[in-house]
Order: sequence, then C-alpha cells, then structure tokens
Amino acid sequence: MGLDMYAFTVSAADAGDNVVDLKRYDDNDNELFPKEEIYYWRKFNALHGWMEDLYREKGGTGKDFNCNTVRLNEVDLRRLEQDVFNNELKPRNGFFFGSQEIYPEDIESVADFIAKARHAIAEGKAVYYDSWW
Repeated sequence: MGLDMYAFTVSAADAGDNVVDLKRYDDNDNELFPKEEIYYWRKFNALHGWMEDLYREKGGTGKDFNCNTVRLNEVDLRRLEQDVFNNELKPRNGFFFGSQEIYPEDIESVADFIAKARHAIAEGKAVYYDSWW
C-alpha cells in the first residue's frame, strides 16, 4: 500500500471543459473514452500536496484527494516548474505517503513530466493528475 500517482492524457474533445473529477466510466463501469498514462510516481508526497492545492483552487471538493483528478494547463505547468526549481514544494503528512525528503531524482521526474505534458497539450490532448492510496 502507498501513494501511487499518475499523469495521463485524454483527447481534449473527450475532456471538454472538465477541470476536476473527470468522469471516465459510466454507471456500469464501462470506459467512456481511452486514456494514455504519461507519468507515474510513487510516494512523492510533496508533489501530491502541490496537486491537491491545485485541485482545491480549481474547485475540487473531494474529501481526501484520493482518486480525484485535476487537469493541468500550460499556466499550471509553468507554476509547477517554478515551484519545483525554487524548492517550494512542501512535503505532506499521510500514513501511506512515504518519506518527507525530496530527492534529486524527484526533481528530474517533474522536469520530464512537464516536458511530456507540454508535448501532449501541443498535440491537442488534456493532461490530468490522479492518485490512489
């Protein structure tokens, strides 16, 4: 058990104006449209906390930010880039969230994710963050 974190894309047409809590399955658990995973992290709690703050800013109301999605646009990616490289990510507490330390490879993973997310957006895709713990 632990904090598993994902970034995925869907077509912008399928995403529509949905900013938080993208509904991807119908009432019978059938997938409404395909997604493509573009990044995975494990127990990077400071990034998860940053995404939760973004989720709340965009109107998300999920109680514990578990299995909730938030869409990232270019403005969000620029802000994330600045916050990461200015050491402004703050670790969060959580029973399943892992270490409070931020490692150099964590920072590198965010840079790699941002590049992939920008490429996806340029291709007309919507980029979302999701997690499960």
